[in-house]
Amino acid sequence: MLYNYILLAQAQQAVPGFMIIPFLLLIGLIASGPIFFGHFWEHNYKKIAVTLGLTVLAYYLFVLGDVHMPVHTLAEYFTFAVLLSSLYIAAGGIYINVNAKATPLINVAMVATGAILANFIGTTGASLLLIRPFMRLNAHRLQPYQIIFFIFIVSNAGGLLTPLGDPPLFIGFIKGVPFFWTLQHLFMPWMMAILLLCLMFYFVDRRNKGDQIIADLDLVEPSSGKSEFSFKGRRNLLWLAVIIGAVFLDPNVIDALPHIYYDGNKFSYLREIIQLGAAFMCYRNSNKEALAGNQFNFHPILEVVFLFFGIFFTMMPALQLSAEIASSPAYANLITPNFLYWATGSLSGFLDNAPTYANFLSLAMAKFDLSQSNVEDVRQFAAGTSAAGMDTLIQLEAISLASVLFGAFTYIGNGPNFMVKAIAESAGVKMPSFFGYVLRFSIPFLLPILILVWFFVVHLRLF
Repeated sequence: MLYNYILLAQAQQAVPGFMIIPFLLLIGLIASGPIFFGHFWEHNYKKIAVTLGLTVLAYYLFVLGDVHMPVHTLAEYFTFAVLLSSLYIAAGGIYINVNAKATPLINVAMVATGAILANFIGTTGASLLLIRPFMRLNAHRLQPYQIIFFIFIVSNAGGLLTPLGDPPLFIGFIKGVPFFWTLQHLFMPWMMAILLLCLMFYFVDRRNKGDQIIADLDLVEPSSGKSEFSFKGRRNLLWLAVIIGAVFLDPNVIDALPHIYYDGNKFSYLREIIQLGAAFMCYRNSNKEALAGNQFNFHPILEVVFLFFGIFFTMMPALQLSAEIASSPAYANLITPNFLYWATGSLSGFLDNAPTYANFLSLAMAKFDLSQSNVEDVRQFAAGTSAAGMDTLIQLEAISLASVLFGAFTYIGNGPNFMVKAIAESAGVKMPSFFGYVLRFSIPFLLPILILVWFFVVHLRLF
């Protein structure tokens, strides 16, 4: 979906409002299905997600006559699914065990390490690499809030410093935002968010005395009575590096790469072939003890792949309608840094944050007669050197911060969230429902930090 939604919306027949119903229905089922009809949902979620996604796809193709948006969405989904699946398989063959007594301080140190690592191997890579060791470390005191703070810190906020960290920032990079722009302009907000989340996690974790075991985990090695660190599956580190390195093989950045040209975009396939090949080699040659120690199976990744197929295609009308509304003359004057932060954030929490970033980048740039399809325009917008001066810089900061930080607000805001949830549940952790996650954790713990980041960074512009 890395293209101008506004121009596409104008070129195609208008999408009727009722077409957001499949998306709302799917989100509602994801939220309520495991609670009210768990057995039915467990056996039929794949069919439901695919059916709703194909229904919206058929409407675009045969009623609206719109081929462009489905093709772009399919390309985006394919890249998403291949990357997540490859990382899942590679990380599944890497067994890390920290044989130590879990304490709040050790837990905070581990998620803080994950927050730093996320900027080198992505929030998805860091999450998949560390979630199982994190659960093993806390096996005798593991509770859902620990998994959720892991999602807040490692799976989302941590990846704010480089384009490798989170998919929205990588979209900005391939559009023309300099690689080190995020490190230069978002370091202080990153420090603020990570420190506050870690501090909050520490005080919540201090109340856990280990006297209420909510999961029956067979995840730990026999204790030797002293702190130890063990590592198996080193060969997978090479393939993990190949998978992450292949992310840079984008034909929109490197002209010489083979690609499929359509509608002004170059769609990659070499990158995906390399990632799938590396994943196959990982699985075929993985250390069997590492796979067994991680209790590796394909159920979590299959759940993510099928559910996000439905999400990607059913959210097409929601993205297109939001672009039409926000780009209308009546709303043009409302496109301010404050608006961009809260609008981008709100949609990033309940839609996938990567296309939401692209959507609002396009809207913000259009206000200044700039186009996200023009690399030089994007560089000017990021540098604050356009006719509007520094105003464009704070707008891009607002979009970037919101798309990454708000991605943790729900299970579906960012790909790693649902993956971590699925891995935890497959190990026996009783994770909260969709609305339980939002009401019990996102609103009381995450929202105050999002407000503070907005107030000091976007509103007062202190950093």
